[in-house]
Amino acid sequence: MTRDGRRRSLLRRHRDFRLLWCGETAGKFGASVTGVAMPLVAVSELHASTFQIGLLSAAAWAPWLVMGLPAGVWVDRLPRRTVMLVAAAVSLVLFTAVPAAAWAGRLSTGLLLAVALLTGTAAVFFQTAYTAYLPDLLSPADQPEGNAKLHGSASAAQIVGLGSGGLVAQLAGAANGMLANAATFLVSLLCLGRIRHRETRPTPAARDGRGADRALRREIGEGLRLVARDRWLRTLTLYGATCNLALMGYQSILVAFLVREVGLTPGTVGGLVAAAGSGGVLGAFAARRVAARVGTARAMILFELGLPALALLIPLTGTGAGVLCYAVGGFGVSAGVVAGNVIKSGFQQHYCPPELLGRITASAAVLNYGTIPVGALLAGVLGTAVGLRPAMWITTAGVPLAALVLLFSPVGRVRDLPTVRRPAGPAPAPAPAPAPGTTATTA
Repeated sequence: MTRDGRRRSLLRRHRDFRLLWCGETAGKFGASVTGVAMPLVAVSELHASTFQIGLLSAAAWAPWLVMGLPAGVWVDRLPRRTVMLVAAAVSLVLFTAVPAAAWAGRLSTGLLLAVALLTGTAAVFFQTAYTAYLPDLLSPADQPEGNAKLHGSASAAQIVGLGSGGLVAQLAGAANGMLANAATFLVSLLCLGRIRHRETRPTPAARDGRGADRALRREIGEGLRLVARDRWLRTLTLYGATCNLALMGYQSILVAFLVREVGLTPGTVGGLVAAAGSGGVLGAFAARRVAARVGTARAMILFELGLPALALLIPLTGTGAGVLCYAVGGFGVSAGVVAGNVIKSGFQQHYCPPELLGRITASAAVLNYGTIPVGALLAGVLGTAVGLRPAMWITTAGVPLAALVLLFSPVGRVRDLPTVRRPAGPAPAPAPAPAPGTTATTA
C-alpha cells in the first residue's frame, strides 16, 4: 500500500505478473514487426500478387478453424504455463527459419505460407492458454488492472514494433526483420520460465469405454453449447466474427495498398501504421474509466460502433497530407477495438466458470478468428478483381457495420454486462456499476 492508502501497481508488487507482462509485451512487439515485415518480404523480395498477400494473412489465422476447438480442451487438461512455453519455443525456431532461408537463397512464397501456418498453430495454443492462465495467476480484484496493463502495453509494443518493422525492412531487408520476432520469443521463453506460480492442477477429464477421442468430442461439444446457448457469449462471439471479417479484410491488403496504390516507402508504411496503432494505447487505458462512468455494455457500444466509423477515412489515403486519412482512421479503429477487447476480457473472466474458461475461450475464438482467413482471402480476391482502393472501401465499411450486431442485441438494451453466469431464461437485470472488466484483439 502507498502512504495515501492506495494499492501499489501490480507491476511493482506482483513478481510473476511482471514476468508475464514482460514476456507478453515482448511477444506483441515481435508479432507487430512480423505483421509488417512478412507482407513486405512477399511484396518487395518475392513480388507476390495481391491474392498471394491475402493468402499469406489467411494462413496465419487458418489454424483457428482446425485446431481451435481441440486446443481449448487440451489447454483445460494441461498446465497452461507449459503450453505457453512450448508454443513460444516452436515460434522461435520457425521465425528464425525465414532469414536463414533468405541467406541460403531458398526463400519462397511456399516457405512463408508454411511458417505462417505453423506459427499460427502455435499462436492458437499460446493465446488459449494465456487467456485461461491469467485468472489463475491474479485474484479477481487484480484482474481488471492486469487486463488493462497487458492490453495497454501490448498496444504500445505494437506501435513501436510496427514502426520498427518498416524501418528494419528498409535498412536491413524485410527478411531480416523476422529476426526481431524470433528474439522476442526468446525473451518470452525466459520470462515465462522464471514464473514461480504453479497454477491449480487441471481436473482430469472423465473417460468412458470409448476412450479419449469420445471424451475430447464431448468436451468440445460442451464448450460449443455453452457459447451457443448463452445470449451474452453468443452475441459477443457473433460480433467478433463479423468484425474480424472486415478488419482482416482491409488489414491483409493494407501494405500492398500503401506501397502500390499510394506509393509510400516501407519505412513510411511502418511509421504510418505505428501512428495509427497508437490509438490502442488510448483505448486500453480509457476503457475502464469510460465503463465505470457509463456502464460496461454502453461503453462497448460506444467503442465498437462510434470510433471505428473513422475507418471510412482509410480508403481516402493519398500522398502528402492525404496520409492523415489513414492515420486518423486507423487510430479510431485501433482505439475502439482495443477498448472493446479490454471490456470483453474482463467480462469473460468474471462470467465464465474457471474450469471451463479454456473451452469457452477456444469455442468463441474458433468463430471469432475463423472469419479472419475468410476476410483475408476475400480481400485478396476483391483487390485482384476491382482494384486495391475499391476493395479498401468495401472492407472498411464493414468495420462499423459489424457493431450493429451489438446494438440490436441484449448488449444494446442494458447498462452493464452481467458478472455472474445464470441459467437460460429472462435477461438478467443490469448490475449496479460492477467493476469494469477488461480482454486478441479480437482484431
